[in-house]
Amino acid sequence: MSKSELIVSSAAAPREDGCVLSITPHSAGWKFVGFEVYHLEAGQRLQHETGEEEVCLVLIGGKANVVTAEQSWEQIGERMSVFEQIPPYAVYVPSGDRYEVEALTGLELAVCRAPGKGTYEARLITPSQIEVEIRGKGNAERRIHQILPENEPADSLLVVEVLTPNGHWSSYPPHKHDEERLPEQSYLEETYYHKIQPEHGFAIQRVYTDDRSLNETLAVSNGDAVLVPRGYHPVSAPPGYDLYYLNVMAGPVRTWKFKNDPDHEWIFKEWTK
Repeated sequence: MSKSELIVSSAAAPREDGCVLSITPHSAGWKFVGFEVYHLEAGQRLQHETGEEEVCLVLIGGKANVVTAEQSWEQIGERMSVFEQIPPYAVYVPSGDRYEVEALTGLELAVCRAPGKGTYEARLITPSQIEVEIRGKGNAERRIHQILPENEPADSLLVVEVLTPNGHWSSYPPHKHDEERLPEQSYLEETYYHKIQPEHGFAIQRVYTDDRSLNETLAVSNGDAVLVPRGYHPVSAPPGYDLYYLNVMAGPVRTWKFKNDPDHEWIFKEWTK
């Protein structure tokens, strides 16, 4: 894939339904992950059937009412900006279901999608249920919010968000998960949805393979999504610009098993000293 094929930028103006960014398995050239972002005004509604996919609705910022075929939750949402460092509210919706989101304020909503089997019921995920982890050391330290990790029920989806302080590296040292070779490594497609503070800033993301058949370094703007079809994928937040990203992963087996880039694995050993 070329550099232009790895970045999907937000639209300058939302569609009528509020969609500003859309990635489908067809548009990405893969099998499992779909991802959309909606900007809804207060009072605006979004309705969809889930069909054969399960969905995780992540309230990136704003408040909403959410209804599924059998469940409803009112006045959910706490943070107005991802940089408040508060975990989000989210709603898991299984395949064969439907959802309606009513924005109570201006709302930025992520719709994370992957194949489902209808195994689990719809449920609300509250900030208090989300594990918060500080990962890395020194200028590779970052804050992790485990929204839908593999120890929580879902058929395919893995969803996590990361806050990286300015001047820090993230998804670092580099790792990959692009081979069905369990228990050492799992195959997972992945999207990164980036938010930057201040918004006029940028971040850097590299996507590369061992043989360098894929070897791209990307300048990422606020609201961009990066596709990671294979390879290592570290991220850097320049001085002065805090970085947030929302990761969606899915593959044939719902487990996150990764391989570190052997050229840089020595850094982990330094951290343990």
